[in-house]
Parts: sequence; structure tokens; C-alpha cells
Amino acid sequence: MSTTAGSSWKIPLVLPLLAWGYHLDHARWLRACRAWQDAGVPIANPAAVLASNSDKHYLDALARRGIAIPPTTWTERVTREQIDAMFEATGAAQLIVKPAVSGGAWQTQRVRRGEALVGAPDGAAMIQPYLPTIETAGETSLLFFGGRLSHAVNKRPVDGDFRIQVQYGGLYSAVPSPPAGALALAEQTLAAIGAPLLYARIDVVPDADGRWLLMEAELIEPDFYLGQDPNAGAGFAQAVRAHLTTTP
Repeated sequence: MSTTAGSSWKIPLVLPLLAWGYHLDHARWLRACRAWQDAGVPIANPAAVLASNSDKHYLDALARRGIAIPPTTWTERVTREQIDAMFEATGAAQLIVKPAVSGGAWQTQRVRRGEALVGAPDGAAMIQPYLPTIETAGETSLLFFGGRLSHAVNKRPVDGDFRIQVQYGGLYSAVPSPPAGALALAEQTLAAIGAPLLYARIDVVPDADGRWLLMEAELIEPDFYLGQDPNAGAGFAQAVRAHLTTTP
């Protein structure tokens, strides 16, 4: 609610879909989310969700609620000892190291067994085994609008890379019918989040045994991959309309 020259006007809905770069000034982002929440700004997704989803520790919280994620070491500062311990515990040939607050593969690196650790994140980070299935099966993203599945997209890295983002050459293709296991995990994840979400992108990858694992639940400003949506975003428009007509 904003008041100007004695009159007031109410914003029906704020969509934070261009909130890029929050990971570069995370403290400021958290202050903004708190201010929006305290002011009762009608924002979707909710400000509390925008805050919690900006730190990848949300994955740890979901794991504690029964959501399958890759084995993960959480640390306030990456050390060689932690890297060696994760190699030993998982038997992985490669690991992924990324900041706990990141976006678009920012400061994310792949470390091979026996390789020197160079350029590790300065602060809080997560260490996971690299899943080679990202190259063969790819990462599957399931898009939900208003709690309903809209469409799914498969993403694979180019040869020699591990990042599936389009800026690194990631190859995207529509998935007419997502695998049953991927859909089940996505729906389980949404239930575990337990928040009123206008939109969500759930990214999952199968491990070597075919078990689906949650990589990310993107709830702030995810790419909706509308280029691969057979309905060209109609599901999102319908969800926004429904939100506006049912929210006081």
C-alpha cells in the first residue's frame, strides 16, 4: 500500500520474475524480502519463500523432510580435507562445489579426484558428487503454475562441460510426458515446501541406479522455458488470473 497526496492505491500483485543478481548482495536481498513481508506486499511467490529459497540450505531442510537429494556436505568454508572426505565417502570420480548462495552456476566448479582445489567459494558452500547422468539422461525441469504441472524440459550440457545453463551452451528439449519418477519427486517436493506457490520449477536428475534426486527447487525468478511450452505460457497466465480472483 502506498499513499500519495492523500490518496491511496493498492497493487494487486507483484511478480519478482526479474529479480536477477540477488546472490551478489544477499544481505540486501534478505532485507528487501523482510521489508516486503512486513509491509504486506502482495507478492508471489511469498516474500518468505523468496528469502529462504535464495540460500541452498533449503535443500537440506527438504532432505530432512524426506526429499531425495545427492549426498551433500555443507560447510562454512571449503577445505581440502572435506573434498578428500567426500571423495572417500561417495567413491565419486568428480565433485561439484558451489556457494550456498549462488545463481546460474556462479562460482560453481567441478573438481576431479586428485585435482588441486583452485578458486573455491570464499564462504558457505555445498559439496556434492558429480552425477555423470547429467550428460546422458540430462536434468529434467518440471514447471508448475498454480500447483499444476504445465510442461517439462530436458537440459543437457555440451560435450566437455557440466553446466546446463543456456549461457554455457546447454541443450534444451521439450519432454511431452515426464518420467513417472521425476513427476512423483517434483510433487513430493512441492508438498514438502508447503507454501502457496504461484509458480515453481523443480529440477531433478536420475542417479546411476535410476533414482531421481532433487537438484533445485527454483522459486524466485526461474526461467519458465516458455519456448518449450506447447501452450506458450497459457498455464502461467491462468494461474495469475486465478490468483487475482481468489486472493482478498
